[in-house]
Amino acid sequence: MTIQEAQQAVDQWIREYGVRYFSELTNMAVLTEEVGELARVIARKYGDQSFKKGEKDNLGEEMADVLWVLLCLANQTGVDLTEELQKSIEKKTRRDSLRHIANPKLQA
Repeated sequence: MTIQEAQQAVDQWIREYGVRYFSELTNMAVLTEEVGELARVIARKYGDQSFKKGEKDNLGEEMADVLWVLLCLANQTGVDLTEELQKSIEKKTRRDSLRHIANPKLQA
């Protein structure tokens, strides 16, 4: 699935099952909540915390939840994420093409 197809699939789901998009402000709050849930899993899986009884390692599920809300926000604000991601890659390449390679902190 491409990013464009993902944006279309989310939009189709919202129109068929979701009644309408939540407001942009609500979706920003939901995105923040989902990022927090992702952070909790990462802290337990890769950090110093352990999973509590009943918690599960659902890293992929939490990442997908973050992506879902981001796709919603892109759709409702008219952002083409494929185009914006390509521009971001190009910007980072121009700005950082030598920066990380020359960083001694990143050398093994």
